[in-house]
Amino acid sequence: MRPSVAELLATLDLEPLERNLFRGRSPQVGWQRVFGGQVIGQALVAASRTVDEERPAHSMHGYFMRPGDPNVPIIYRVDRARDGRSFATRRVIGIQHGEEIFSMIASHQTREPGLDYAAPMPPDVPRPDELADLDELRQVALKNAPDNIRHYFERERPIELRPTDLRHYLTDEPLPPVQHVWVRACDRLPDDPGLHRAVLGYLSDMTLLDTALFVHGKSVFRPEMQMASLDHAMWFHRPFRADEWLLYAQDSPSSQGARGLSRGLIFDLGGRLVASTAQEGLMRVRTR
Repeated sequence: MRPSVAELLATLDLEPLERNLFRGRSPQVGWQRVFGGQVIGQALVAASRTVDEERPAHSMHGYFMRPGDPNVPIIYRVDRARDGRSFATRRVIGIQHGEEIFSMIASHQTREPGLDYAAPMPPDVPRPDELADLDELRQVALKNAPDNIRHYFERERPIELRPTDLRHYLTDEPLPPVQHVWVRACDRLPDDPGLHRAVLGYLSDMTLLDTALFVHGKSVFRPEMQMASLDHAMWFHRPFRADEWLLYAQDSPSSQGARGLSRGLIFDLGGRLVASTAQEGLMRVRTR
């Protein structure tokens, strides 16, 4: 297994401290604050550890309240809010330095049949095998890219991204606020559906807020941009594997008040809608 994927699995494997209390650590990769997707994934794991496996998570809604410190463990406290016949509700609080940095409520449901419909996958999206892999990106698309962009793509990561369009990384031209990115874990994952949901929660925070910048001709790599996730919502619709290619189809309907709203639909290779996301984030243009 690739070291980056093994590190991700270790990060998501929380240490139980007491009933309803878990401790998570952050990888030491030199970041100034904890990646939001990591907190989402860890909080989903904490909630699932208090629910029967027959009740998988179907939705989560979280708020980022303070930046996480990667040098300090995060304590996750789970409140077993409700255990009904069909649904179980959990509140999760992430704590560092005695203060709350993240709060989440997650709902879990016993599997049952019902009416079934899903929006179709966007048409005419290139398949992942038709797009440049990471080595090709380094050699061609990123050859003349700024150092910060090149270093971002060159760093070994547990998640492979294959954007269908790289223009927003390389131009200041305003573009439609739409983005399609193929994503997957870089190595085979254990056959644990809860772990795959946690990994999808982890990667769902990647590229999503960036989409709200397209129409403004800006990028998350621009030094004048102050970016941060404010909240994150996710719905799990159908079974999937996070180590197989998934299309992350994103759009942004609004940006205002130094905030941007982005939405995402996640499809598997067969075109099935497996999950949906929504996120509002800070996108402040600093004047100095």
